[in-house]
Amino acid sequence: MAKSGKRMTKRKSTSPQKGAVPPAKAARPASTKAASADHATVSTAKKSAAGFERVFEQIYRLVLRIPAGRVMTYGQIARLLDERYSPRLVGWAMHATPKDARNIPWHRVINARGSTSTGRLILHEPDLQRLLLEHEGVIFNDKAQCDLSVYQWSPVERKPKVSAPTKTRQQIKASSTSKTKSPTTGKKN
Repeated sequence: MAKSGKRMTKRKSTSPQKGAVPPAKAARPASTKAASADHATVSTAKKSAAGFERVFEQIYRLVLRIPAGRVMTYGQIARLLDERYSPRLVGWAMHATPKDARNIPWHRVINARGSTSTGRLILHEPDLQRLLLEHEGVIFNDKAQCDLSVYQWSPVERKPKVSAPTKTRQQIKASSTSKTKSPTTGKKN
């Protein structure tokens, strides 16, 4: 295929193109556009922050229930709250634990291996989480891991609502034989 020597030019279209600014918006001053965009960003950020605060509060309420000398894992908390939450989100919540009157025991949440994960976050005292847990009686091995089969805590599961009593196989069999017709008389038993 040979190329022609003519250069292709774009035709100007009279219909608005995708991404084009309508004349009414183009006439607005730049400061109004920026203020509008900032307002939308702030509004979205507030909604997002409120969503995180709700989730973080759920996490904090659960962590407050962990007794001294026991631990939960990030993943365990995420699974208990909702399937869509990740262990990393629980870690963010623990990192953002508020310093308030509730005194949330953030140090009782550890990783799935039974190790602490705050060594790189608390630079002034990297072993703080381990020290707090050891003070509560949690024992760590030479690999800096605690035995989760001993120290892992799980909240008591709620019992399911009581439904209509279920029949045993013997009860079902007895009721079905009493409703069958007798072969000699033809009447129900």
